[in-house]
Amino acid sequence: MATLISIPSFAPHAFLRLLLLFSSYSLPTSSFNITDILFSSPDLSAFTALLTTTAVSADLTTRSSLTLLAVPNAYLRPQPSSTNFPDVLRYHVLLEYLSLSDLRSIPPTGKLVTTLFQTTGRAASNSGSVNITYDSSSNTVTFHSPTSNATLLSLIKTLPYNISILSINSLLIPYNLDLMASETRPPLGLNITKALIDGHDFNVAASMLAASGVVSEFEADEGGAGITMFVPTDEAFADLPSSVKFQSLPADEKAVVLRFHVLHSYYPLGSLESIVNPVQPTLATEQNGAGSFTLNISRVNGSVGIDTGIVQASVTQTVFDQNPVAIFGVSEVLLPREFFGRNPIEVNKPTGGGGLMGTALPPDIALSPENPPGMYGPSGHSSAPPPAAAAEAVGDLRIFLGLWCTGICYYLLLSV
Repeated sequence: MATLISIPSFAPHAFLRLLLLFSSYSLPTSSFNITDILFSSPDLSAFTALLTTTAVSADLTTRSSLTLLAVPNAYLRPQPSSTNFPDVLRYHVLLEYLSLSDLRSIPPTGKLVTTLFQTTGRAASNSGSVNITYDSSSNTVTFHSPTSNATLLSLIKTLPYNISILSINSLLIPYNLDLMASETRPPLGLNITKALIDGHDFNVAASMLAASGVVSEFEADEGGAGITMFVPTDEAFADLPSSVKFQSLPADEKAVVLRFHVLHSYYPLGSLESIVNPVQPTLATEQNGAGSFTLNISRVNGSVGIDTGIVQASVTQTVFDQNPVAIFGVSEVLLPREFFGRNPIEVNKPTGGGGLMGTALPPDIALSPENPPGMYGPSGHSSAPPPAAAAEAVGDLRIFLGLWCTGICYYLLLSV
């Protein structure tokens, strides 16, 4: 006699709907190239060029949710060449995803939204926020700064729920920001190598910068948004393990590592201590692509901590700080995981040349496959799997659930 198996009653249709919903799940976008998106809108070409030349576009690569207020060519009047102008552009980056329906549901009192400018530490009090109002009678959305207003023209692009690009009819100028500053202040003209030698504990770094030629790049970047340099002390170079063949790197890769020590924005110490977005692009990021060669910066034990994914360093002293250049001494040589991790990458080189790609990873600086706590710093941003690996994992899970669902359905049919 066949034995009947009792199956608990449940709602198979609801169960199948749940499985189908889960199998259609896709990972959210963690980063994007804003200029690639804007290139599809020719009437925003001038605004796109401003984002690129001021390096503000690099600031956006680590942002996963934002609204960009872009000004079309017809409304973008010529602007003075100002050291403050990059902060004007950062004021047009709202740190919140806003769709048209979100904007049209704003209450009459308005909505205050934080901008990328607020995160720099250069915005006085709350002046880095934009107030948004909606007039239902005229169906008009207006963006207000303390000194200017702009009206919404249209929605350019939306990638729910990561990025929304809106066009507005005027630039917004933050409070107390002087666009004529560069006309009244002479260029700084800092000799970075001399400043390091005068610091008495940075002779190795000064020699390497001069020999590589990248110091001239850094000095050229003193205009615009400025630069922030993290310079290892002589002791930091002396303490490098013998297995780390840093001095043996090809010249082009050594130059990339030096660029990895520099942010393309001026951050005084107070701004670093209160930085909102810990993952910061470097000059090496601009050369090799979004998401690569980034530093994780956060406040650790009362000082500024810098995490590369392999090395955890701290700011030990201020060598030089005068807008638009800040130079800080750091306790360790910042080794990028792109070169010294388990899977070194081929860098983008201006010319041909060899590489580190065939070099075996020194065991004492290898990334742990278990990714122990603290390896990537307090924020844990870098501990997330790379997008390709995550997508592959989701794909495998979908296949498994599909087979499992098929088996359950087949079993239920046999049991009827």
